[in-house]
Amino acid sequence: MPITLTSVDKSSLEAFMTQGFEALGLTAGDSKIFADALIFSELRFHPGHGQGVKRIRRYQQRIGDKLVDPRAPWEIVKQSPALALVDAHNGIGTVAAAKAMTLAIEKAKVSGIGQVIVRNSTHYGSSAVHACQAMEAGCIGIAYTNAGPEMAPWGAREGATGTNPWGIAAPTNLGFPAVMDFALTTAGKGMMLWHSREGKKMPLDWALTPDGEVTDDPDAAMQGPLLAIGEYKGYGLAFMTDVLTGVIGGGGFGLTPYANQAKLDVSHSLTAIDIEWFMPVDQFKERMGEFSAMMKSRKTRPGFSEILIPGEQETRRAKKKSAAGVPLDDEVLADLVVLGQELGLKAELTVLGPYGEDRL
Repeated sequence: MPITLTSVDKSSLEAFMTQGFEALGLTAGDSKIFADALIFSELRFHPGHGQGVKRIRRYQQRIGDKLVDPRAPWEIVKQSPALALVDAHNGIGTVAAAKAMTLAIEKAKVSGIGQVIVRNSTHYGSSAVHACQAMEAGCIGIAYTNAGPEMAPWGAREGATGTNPWGIAAPTNLGFPAVMDFALTTAGKGMMLWHSREGKKMPLDWALTPDGEVTDDPDAAMQGPLLAIGEYKGYGLAFMTDVLTGVIGGGGFGLTPYANQAKLDVSHSLTAIDIEWFMPVDQFKERMGEFSAMMKSRKTRPGFSEILIPGEQETRRAKKKSAAGVPLDDEVLADLVVLGQELGLKAELTVLGPYGEDRL
């Protein structure tokens, strides 16, 4: 059965999410950071990815069960003019990463580059959120994290590294930034669940069964490990992401993250490169425009109408959703309404009507 979607006014969703996180115990400032990050993801990505507003219910459960601390201290363990090591003390990963990128930007403005590694953290959401934070400050932003061991090493049939997503963002003169954002697995289990709900098969390069066989059955795949992008190359990138986060940061890596639900032990890396150290930002943007034009000038393959640069499709999607309403899975919308009642929120979601677009 096709999954039905309903459009919700963006400003009402922002108010709802911010009030919701305050009701869950986050400070007003941290609530806005978290709400903005989830709405950013909801606007830019397919709802099946699961990085959007539906996560507030998960955090209600985790905070209620005292598995994550909504007011955890954010501690700088050690720092230099360009580097810092931060302990998130099992706090909200999205908030911890955002604060780390703020520190990385500050260091970049002094040293040309700033890098902050965060340990003892939790799920931090979309890497593009944090990479774009640096881009908006006139930097190139680089953000990546390790995660629970869902990916099978090349040749294995059990998971040992995470999806370990990366985000890189750079400004352009095109009216939108260039943004690379993807996990190092071909797909995540959120998209498999989406296919299962729609009764559709999935591509054979997404995951394995527990016995190590390729499958197009999303229900069977939900029980097995994920497959890397680019086969052994993606596994290599995922392995080194653990090295660049948990191993060097003194945090969890490999099988450790998510092994204990009371201490997810996730590690992130946030880097900002100050463009002004190299050249004026406007000059950089012009060069990015020239580079993008080179890509777009190439002849297209059969079945393709245009060539996009990284982040272009997501920008179009976000603009459409911002103007016409944010499409939410009807199951998610119904649960948000119930959650608002449970938390006694004053903010109400403004429903605009059924979402009729074929393409998300």
